[in-house]
Amino acid sequence: MLRKLLLLFLSVYAMAVTAQQLYFPDTAWQIKKPAELKMNKALLDSAVAMALNSENKVERDLRIANMKSYAREPGYKILGPMKLRGGPAGLVIKNGYIAAQWGDINRVDMTFSVTKSYLSSIAGLAVDNGLIKNVSDKVNQYVWDETFEGGHNSKITWVHLLTQSSDWSGNLFGLSDWADRPPKEGNIDDWKNRKLVEPGTVFEYNDVRVNLLAYSLLQVWRKPLPAVLKEKIMDPIGASATWRWYGYENSYVNMDGLMMQSVSGGGHHGGGIFINTLDHARLGLLFLRNGKWKTQQLLSEKWISEAQQSSVANKNYGYMWWLNTTQDWKGISPKVYYAAGYGGNYIVVDKEHDLVVVTRWMDDTKIAEVINLIIQSTAIK
Repeated sequence: MLRKLLLLFLSVYAMAVTAQQLYFPDTAWQIKKPAELKMNKALLDSAVAMALNSENKVERDLRIANMKSYAREPGYKILGPMKLRGGPAGLVIKNGYIAAQWGDINRVDMTFSVTKSYLSSIAGLAVDNGLIKNVSDKVNQYVWDETFEGGHNSKITWVHLLTQSSDWSGNLFGLSDWADRPPKEGNIDDWKNRKLVEPGTVFEYNDVRVNLLAYSLLQVWRKPLPAVLKEKIMDPIGASATWRWYGYENSYVNMDGLMMQSVSGGGHHGGGIFINTLDHARLGLLFLRNGKWKTQQLLSEKWISEAQQSSVANKNYGYMWWLNTTQDWKGISPKVYYAAGYGGNYIVVDKEHDLVVVTRWMDDTKIAEVINLIIQSTAIK
């Protein structure tokens, strides 16, 4: 017994010492000059200039942008809140400190599919808290209704939903899976009636199925997912009071006698997480620090590691985090991973260089070049 207590004390002490050695921001985030962080100012300035001068071409009125982007989808409609977007903004976090910033980092904007990485964290919390015993479990063991009935849908596991490889077939909140990003060529009826593939074998980006994951996690948590995120992650990491997470006007479900909104995993039909750049950076720093914030382990190291492992269906996709496994971002380590959303929204995590980079509304074709410049700026010995 004494030995166990001693080991526990040493473990807690080691965590405390490690936390003291690492900087975590309080309400006000400390800023350091590049030289103080052993960064090349000229290269860092070049990266910032490129990000500022490479604004994404999507319309400032995101309703118009969505209607144009998804015009081919049968019956496309906007069901959740949207807002006009701001201009390019971003942060470079080095060793936990702000090394560079540009644009309005306090502005709350839509973040589209970056929301998926937040949703993945809700699943991680469910695993860490024993609400989901194993991500390889079939989801119909947790969701009792007809959502996962049938020969195909009954095979779907949490892993399949997290890796966007379920090929779930059905209709959720008035949206059919087959209507989301149909092929550019061919007859829509052929696509609608296609033969379904085995769950886990084919990656397909599909927001209806991501919303299905959110709906399924609501059944597990039995309380609104934004409340879970706020209590378990956003408040402990010191996020502002300005972020919001929305679903659709018709995505309310009865949970234990209370009507709760099932949130969306992106802004494809509106909704998703609306958030500022600083709060994004806090989530990125949490992942950079393996799920630990100061002395609290908010997400298990095991989950952080699993979330960035290549999935069977797509080597460059983990649990709703994008990976650089095949080095599509040329010259950048395959260990770098990131959250990505429509319009050039990114949270990039580079543990090797102790970096978090957040960009808003940047040209997607420039992101790798910007990250490369930032990494090169850390080469001072």
